[in-house]
Amino acid sequence: MQIKDRERLDGGRERLTVVPESVDDLWHLQYVLEPGDRVAGDTTRRIQRNDDQMRDTGGEREHMWVAIAVETVEFHKFANRLRVGGEIVACSREDQLGFHHTLNVEEREELSIEKRFKPDQEARLEEAEEATENPDVAIATVEEGQAHVHTVAQYGTEERATITGPTGKGEYARERSELFAEVGDVLKRQDADAIILAGPGFTKQDAYKYLEENEPEVAEKVTMVDAAAVGDRGVHEVLKRGAVADVQQETRIEREAEYIDELTERIAQGAKAAYGPEEVKRAAEYGAIERLLIVDDRLRQERGPDGEWGIDVDDVVRTAEQKGGEVTVFSSEFPPGEQLSNLGGIAALLRYRLD
Repeated sequence: MQIKDRERLDGGRERLTVVPESVDDLWHLQYVLEPGDRVAGDTTRRIQRNDDQMRDTGGEREHMWVAIAVETVEFHKFANRLRVGGEIVACSREDQLGFHHTLNVEEREELSIEKRFKPDQEARLEEAEEATENPDVAIATVEEGQAHVHTVAQYGTEERATITGPTGKGEYARERSELFAEVGDVLKRQDADAIILAGPGFTKQDAYKYLEENEPEVAEKVTMVDAAAVGDRGVHEVLKRGAVADVQQETRIEREAEYIDELTERIAQGAKAAYGPEEVKRAAEYGAIERLLIVDDRLRQERGPDGEWGIDVDDVVRTAEQKGGEVTVFSSEFPPGEQLSNLGGIAALLRYRLD
């Protein structure tokens, strides 16, 4: 994320001009923007007259600048787009004021945001700005007869390919080199800055030798790591081992995996932990929270009219921080976030037990 300009406004609001540089940045913005914010940018629009009838333009759209009062925010990962909808409150064409419009925000498009930023939203923007320098990482997990290729993003991991087919002896067996060649082709298409090659046994070493001989540009990016499994389980093992952190100083996913493991261990031992909105609120009031853990999509929901917790989530976050606690917002797209959702979406590592 590129933050081009920052301006303080009246009433504690700020105006930020940002340029999202990746799909990750669009994902971050989904949790920064909320109803009531003002967002502005360049767009195209079919012109509407004041009588609310479309002008006959043959389907052509006109370029213009609009500012909207945000009502809805939707992240479309597979379309590489963030859709921000709301009423037009300022526009390069005054006859469009008051109409509804949706800004389709894509990578490299400048966006102006006016709002009162919450601390976790500020932290998310800082994280996105710092992550611009992080290399892209691909993880290939390989064993006899199958291979999987995942990419690592800030919003989680995504499987890019699954390659199967028996190797060794038998009527339907194929040469191992065919499997390795397909892995090499997939990795080349990802154009990652770094590749982690993992899996059980010696198959990964053989795969690496094949890449060295046949795909040297891919092989020079490879780091090999032992893993007991392949696929999603293998990727999770690689992340927990900290292999990705050797390339990306410390990834969001690895931190979340460490915190959720610590939380579940403490819960199992009846130690210093709290989970669920009411218990976490009580811990915050006592100043017992060492680290507050909360899932991003639930945080967004509880800040809006559809909240179900019956607590002021912003008050809990603010109280935890004022009393020396740290706050980690989990991605709902990755297993640690799913685990935290199963515990109510909010939990805390405590300095001491409450009872």
